[in-house]
Amino acid sequence: MLNDLRIAPEPDSRNGHSVAFVLAIGTVRQMCRLQTTFVTQNQAFSYLHKHREQFERLARERFAVGQIEDGLIKLTML
Repeated sequence: MLNDLRIAPEPDSRNGHSVAFVLAIGTVRQMCRLQTTFVTQNQAFSYLHKHREQFERLARERFAVGQIEDGLIKLTML
């Protein structure tokens, strides 16, 4: 399960930084975005890594019920 997540930086946002990642669900690759309130991109990455398991679980749950907007699973801070 550790190899089914790919993380990429998102462009700067006015209201904090967001982090995009690709979640592997079987043969499907689903783009996800975590919106944070952190000032720096490094803080946002650190937060995602710290809570990675919870965000993966939440993204999988949202994928299962079809909560996909504009091709993305949009997540916010816990």
